[in-house]
Amino acid sequence: MALSQEPSVWKEKQMGLHERNWPGVRGHLRQGPVAPERSLRIKAFYSLLPYISHLARRRRMRNFVQLMEIKPGTRVLDLGGSPRIWDNVDVPLDVTMLNLPGAIPSAELEDIRTPGANIHRFHHLEGDACNVAQFPDDSFDLVFSNSVIEHVGPEDKQDAFAREVLRLGKSYWVQTPSPWFPIEAHSGLPFYWFYPERFRAWLLQQSQKTLPTWWTEYIATTRVLTRRRVAKLFPNARIRVEFLFGLPKSYVAYSVGKRSH
Repeated sequence: MALSQEPSVWKEKQMGLHERNWPGVRGHLRQGPVAPERSLRIKAFYSLLPYISHLARRRRMRNFVQLMEIKPGTRVLDLGGSPRIWDNVDVPLDVTMLNLPGAIPSAELEDIRTPGANIHRFHHLEGDACNVAQFPDDSFDLVFSNSVIEHVGPEDKQDAFAREVLRLGKSYWVQTPSPWFPIEAHSGLPFYWFYPERFRAWLLQQSQKTLPTWWTEYIATTRVLTRRRVAKLFPNARIRVEFLFGLPKSYVAYSVGKRSH
């Protein structure tokens, strides 16, 4: 996940709390704990979440290919993603992945660098998605982001992230979880973002007594976006609401512009 250098988020990456470490596509075994072992509620939540996320991800990427009119050879900049999500796209692409140092496990890097191991051509860079100064404007046909902007930091960091998306791509696709989905995607609590701020702070304080600090810091530094906030950050985008079981699960801001190969 290419993020601003927030220590708490970096801890999250080190602990393996990421969909690529869950059982799922191609039978990959997770490489580390995905939730505090002492919390039965969180363990149960994260035992179910991978399978729900896998179904949603497959449908999302199918819609991505159709709505973005994806053609072979499209040059994509993936901000903070995992190579695994591109397993769901059967159109060969040229994908540049920008992540924090160490965010992608070495085994996955070796896999994407192996000739013939994937239909896509991958490039891997280390950097901060809120400041991608190494690339000029419109360097890519498309900028892609999946569940990243809610982790980059406070609003000024989200603003910077959005500016880079708009600057770097002729087209873009940015997905982020909806606060209206009944079970919050990070904590596993119902309608977590609608609790009073003091109550959320109290819950985190109580969690610190039994759960690791990295876990509570991860929840405390996650900042989900409303649909209005997403529309403000991406004013020329269409906003697509993804539904799961008839409930709003995610928002996607996307814009199809002029592209060349």
